[in-house]
Amino acid sequence: MTTTHGPQDPATSTPRRRPRSVRRTISIDMAFPDGLAGDVLLSGRGRDLATDEHGASRVVADASFEATIDFARVTEISTTPSVEGIDALVGRGAGGGYRKYLNEIVAQHELSGSLQFQLLDDLSGASLVSGYAPQLALAHRGEHDADEEIAESADATQIMLAMGDVCAGWRSGGTIMTSVELVGRPPMLQGPPAPVLDDLGDPDAWHEVPGELTRNGMRRIRRIDVTRTREPSAQLMVDSMFRDTHMDRTGAVTIVHEYHLVAEVDPGTFTVLSIDATPRVLPYHECPEAAASAQRVAGTTTVGMRARTRTEFVGASTCTHLNDVLRALEDVEHLARSIDQEEAR
Repeated sequence: MTTTHGPQDPATSTPRRRPRSVRRTISIDMAFPDGLAGDVLLSGRGRDLATDEHGASRVVADASFEATIDFARVTEISTTPSVEGIDALVGRGAGGGYRKYLNEIVAQHELSGSLQFQLLDDLSGASLVSGYAPQLALAHRGEHDADEEIAESADATQIMLAMGDVCAGWRSGGTIMTSVELVGRPPMLQGPPAPVLDDLGDPDAWHEVPGELTRNGMRRIRRIDVTRTREPSAQLMVDSMFRDTHMDRTGAVTIVHEYHLVAEVDPGTFTVLSIDATPRVLPYHECPEAAASAQRVAGTTTVGMRARTRTEFVGASTCTHLNDVLRALEDVEHLARSIDQEEAR
């Protein structure tokens, strides 16, 4: 069967920080220290950086976590700053149900909207994405002299067959499902090389992201800029992006997913006045069909966005990775308060 790529147009730069803004950046590295048949080590870190109307900046939050995933189950987790009760996630699946338990912890400590919550919330998506590395290695097995043991599951095909219509990429009759039905697994495509996101000479554009990935390692990066504009059209402007990358055994770093989103939000009600989502890199040609689903957010509030995304943004008209971008809109209110707090200092 002929398989065609989705969009292959990655960003090459990071926009300038704007006055009266807060920029949240995070990164989550996924490594396989014991090989692709072993556990996944997730290392997340992030920073909230406020920029005042004169261009001066100040770190208003930083956070990190370390977690070990064993067959999609959390076996170890720690955070900085520490979060009381975080051990309750140990033994839980990193996929379905993880966020339910995380939300209970967040509610106890009033962490909603915080950088720490965003990092821990993204753990679930990163755990899902980490499955790309062993799947790609399995698809390319035999092409390299130094092959290694790769985790395989006898039930994997049945699990994938049950995922039909979970999103646009997995729609019935599409590229992925047709391949799973024929050969038992999706076709594994490699995306374009990952350009460095040029910071345009701004050393504070991103938090301190770790160096190069390890062999077969993956990385998720995310940036959310919230800017409070002035009268007469005072609004909150949101500019957000995320990217998943992979380093293969030759050292080549390619992009698996990349989305860009811009939105205008009312600062009083946090109603989304306008929104536009652009898929920049996606693996299959069906995937971009989901971008239009972002328009459902227009006219709704960012408050409770995570819960609504989980219950309302389901099915073949949506995208798991776009949903990850939409979920983060819930934090706009928290980030806007950071702008106000900085101006009140």
